[in-house]
Amino acid sequence: MKKIFLFLSIAIPAALMAQVDRSTAPKPGPAPVIKVGEPASFVLPNGLKVFVVQNSKLPRVSATLTIDREALVEGNKAGMTTLFGELFRRGTVKMNKATLDEEIDYLGGSISTSASSVNAFALKNNFPKMFALMSDIVLHPSFPADELEKIRKQELSGLAQAKEDANAIASNVVSRLVYGKDHPYGEVETEETVKNVTLDDVKKYYNTYWKPNIAYLIFVGDITVEEARKLATSAFGTWARGVVPKENYAVPAPPAKTYIAIVDRPSSVQSVINIVAPVQMKPGAPDVIPSSVMNSLLGNGSSGRLYKNLREKHGFTYGAYSNLRSDRLVGNFTASASVRNEKTDSAIGQFLVELNRIRAEQVGADDVSRVKNEMSGSFARSLESPATIANFALNVARYNLPKDYYQNYLRNLSSVDNATVQAMASKYVHPGNVHIIIVGNAKEISKGLEKYGEVKYYDVYGNEKAAPSEKKMAAGVTAESIFQKSIAAQGGEATKGIKDVLLTGNASVMGQKLDYTTKYIVPSGYYKALGMGGQVIQKEVVKGDVYAVSQQGTEQKVEEDDKEEMNESAALFLENYLLGNKLYKYTVKGIESVDGKDAYNVEVRASKDRTYNLFYDVASGLRVKEVRTQDAGPAGKVAQSITTTAFKTVNGVQFPVKQTMEVGQLKIEFEVTDVKVNSGLKLDDLK
Repeated sequence: MKKIFLFLSIAIPAALMAQVDRSTAPKPGPAPVIKVGEPASFVLPNGLKVFVVQNSKLPRVSATLTIDREALVEGNKAGMTTLFGELFRRGTVKMNKATLDEEIDYLGGSISTSASSVNAFALKNNFPKMFALMSDIVLHPSFPADELEKIRKQELSGLAQAKEDANAIASNVVSRLVYGKDHPYGEVETEETVKNVTLDDVKKYYNTYWKPNIAYLIFVGDITVEEARKLATSAFGTWARGVVPKENYAVPAPPAKTYIAIVDRPSSVQSVINIVAPVQMKPGAPDVIPSSVMNSLLGNGSSGRLYKNLREKHGFTYGAYSNLRSDRLVGNFTASASVRNEKTDSAIGQFLVELNRIRAEQVGADDVSRVKNEMSGSFARSLESPATIANFALNVARYNLPKDYYQNYLRNLSSVDNATVQAMASKYVHPGNVHIIIVGNAKEISKGLEKYGEVKYYDVYGNEKAAPSEKKMAAGVTAESIFQKSIAAQGGEATKGIKDVLLTGNASVMGQKLDYTTKYIVPSGYYKALGMGGQVIQKEVVKGDVYAVSQQGTEQKVEEDDKEEMNESAALFLENYLLGNKLYKYTVKGIESVDGKDAYNVEVRASKDRTYNLFYDVASGLRVKEVRTQDAGPAGKVAQSITTTAFKTVNGVQFPVKQTMEVGQLKIEFEVTDVKVNSGLKLDDLK
């Protein structure tokens, strides 16, 4: 490739290259004229508005029915519309869920539902039958009670998991604090509110809001206007219109002064930061396009100032971003990142530096041109999709935009300059009037934050609470006594009879299931592997004084410093190993909460000042968590935590069988399904 490039360089006449002045950027030309297609449209007598985007490149058709209702306050039944969206698809008066699923599968397409939409897709020949099924769902839902309970159970399970997810917690608290509990955007689902939802609530919602006169039906694909009209009339012509209530809500205001809202999550190895304020900007308003240019420069991607500052310059995070959203009720400005605990204070400081800088200084004209070019290209590419034309038409209708809004998009974009960008920043970015919401380990992140504003504390649902207090340890508690109690809790004398252990199970990561195997041969044999489909993806082996690590079948170099950590992994009973090795020092750092229970935090210092933390349940003595650091390249050091949530007793010894590993934003769930003890493993089996 390098030789080809050299040849091409020589082939360009020097005289031609001399004609190009590269010392200054070329002046931008006029905005390109792009023809934005307009779909055919018609309205049924019952008020149902229909759009048709014909595209015959492929023999397939999709139809989307959207209910254009205002957001709702669900109060003590928050989550009702979520349950409705799932239940809507679970059967009709004519057929139960199993029969409906079978019919859809037979036609080789799909139907999905939400609280305010239904989407159907199929090949052209099968689409009329698929559309008839879609119509049956919309007009004759059965809302089976047994299916509601299944969905409720799934939702409750999801909410239980969300209470331990830092990003889900942040989303809840941002909603509650920014919009307030009396605004539809400020509602938070809880186990209690989901349990309050009844079948009558679901039916009432359907009977109140699912009306054709506030609905839009969009066809996209290999279908003519005449075919669409015939299908729409046949399927939805008898759907009765109705009066739909409209609500008025108080407009949320930014805080009078910036303050810090902390949600204490002691198990967090990094803090989730959201800097948020509501903004008044309707879809299609004159400021939407120039403010999007401003936001792109600030934080919409890896070329944004926030990313370059917090990741590339300071290495606080994997990424830092911002978003400025318009909305019919109320929009918002958000800047966010997940950062290492010890860098939380510094990261907030740099966020505020960039927010103030984009207000105070004009952005360079070249940077503005670059972003406008990127946005122009993205807009032009989006027009290649017929669905884009349909969405544009829907937006024009729903938000009462000028009919030529998208036709003039590039012209309006081209008129944005650096003065306009600064004006948008001054109008919509107000660092002195924002909610700074942080989910993290309060003990590690709270110090120094008061300089940015008053520090307050909240629970996972956004309710204000008292600051966490430091718990006192009983007299005489030492790291050695904690280790001894843990050894006794694991099995005490029974641990001495363990010669080998085989653990098998699975690991779940990003929706993928992996096979998981760990083997121990006491005292210094260890094998751990992750695989898929019989293929080993990652492997770690210790056999006496032999150390090996491989990834994707490629052997990795094992440094001397790595061997110490691998020896710790090979120790089936880590506490015995630490107590028997004089190179280690340990200190009790206090009591912290792990999954809602008190746990001793023991800091272990190994050679070359390598430290990590082990957490022991105060009541049971079992080790329930460990936190280590590892090198993450540009992001610097990142914490890795392993939390144990379940144990199984085999041969009188307790083995961890459910664990969650968090590394940065990556989460891996491990579950051991089988434990074999003293099965006769040999060192030769570790390969």
